[in-house]
Amino acid sequence: MLRVDASLVLGRFELDVALEAPAGRCLVLAGPSGAGKTTVLRVVAGLVRPRHGHVACGERTWLDTERRIDVPIERRRCGYVFQDYALFGHLSAWRNVAYGLRELPRAERRRRAHELLDLFGVAHLADAHPRTLSGGERQRVALARALAPRPHALLLDEPLSALDARTRAAAGRELASVLRETGVPALLVTHDFTEAALLGDHIGVIDGGRVIQHGTAADLAASPASAFVADFTGAVVLTGMAAPGADGLTHVVIDGGGELLSTDPGSGPVAASVYPWEIALARGDDGRGGSAQNRLAVEVTSVTHLGNRVRVGLAAPQPLTAEVTAPAARDLELAPGMAVVASWKAAATRLLKL
Repeated sequence: MLRVDASLVLGRFELDVALEAPAGRCLVLAGPSGAGKTTVLRVVAGLVRPRHGHVACGERTWLDTERRIDVPIERRRCGYVFQDYALFGHLSAWRNVAYGLRELPRAERRRRAHELLDLFGVAHLADAHPRTLSGGERQRVALARALAPRPHALLLDEPLSALDARTRAAAGRELASVLRETGVPALLVTHDFTEAALLGDHIGVIDGGRVIQHGTAADLAASPASAFVADFTGAVVLTGMAAPGADGLTHVVIDGGGELLSTDPGSGPVAASVYPWEIALARGDDGRGGSAQNRLAVEVTSVTHLGNRVRVGLAAPQPLTAEVTAPAARDLELAPGMAVVASWKAAATRLLKL
């Protein structure tokens, strides 16, 4: 178990976090740039010393400011995968992996390096230099290097961000599998919720130096604690003024114009969230049927094809995004500038405090 409890001030930025990553599980800290994600990694690794803090991995205490314990970086046994992988350009792949094994005989270093490269499917690239490797291959070498000294914890800083979109999905699946097989606690940071959902057993959403909600990806998506979390998990967020309505529903007047209903209770200023795939689109009068009680006249601003799904940008009093199937988009002949009706159910509308 990796445990971190730390607070520090860097200029105007304040960090105050407490988190745990169990052995063999991956905890993901997800949030926007400047939220404090990488600073947490640096505290664990010993690169940043907090004003107050405690860092422990299993029975080992790496930092305890009250007891004046501060184990040096090289003795913390953290495997650290940097955002750009930070491989040594003048060394071959196997020598990069073997770099942290200098206490072992040369033959044993080479054996261990080749063993790990084989584990990641790049043993055939053992003598290649980083400049000749693809992004995905560099990632695998960096992971092998991080695991070579048999670390007590694994730290990963945006490990997929250096990859192109085509490589990212496959590399993400491979990484998720590796993280579950290491047997050590892993702490990973990312700004992408989809990536967090793929890689994390548990996710902490961080903003402004504080973890504002944590849980599984499904928990966060189903019950966001704030408008920020809803927006971060991919929901459309509309602000407005709520009041009790008819039939036990809550009536919300949307800022800028329009109205909607929700089954959630609410009163006063609120954020109403709905996920893009819960929004249906129809032409004109076609939007009057069905059980959906929320309907807004909107204009298509963009149509983006994502395999068999189509993401549709919509202009309304506040911007919307809908996600429909490719056949539905073809049937509607969706195109920028087209007027349509967006509709969704009151039960799909979650109300959150601003």
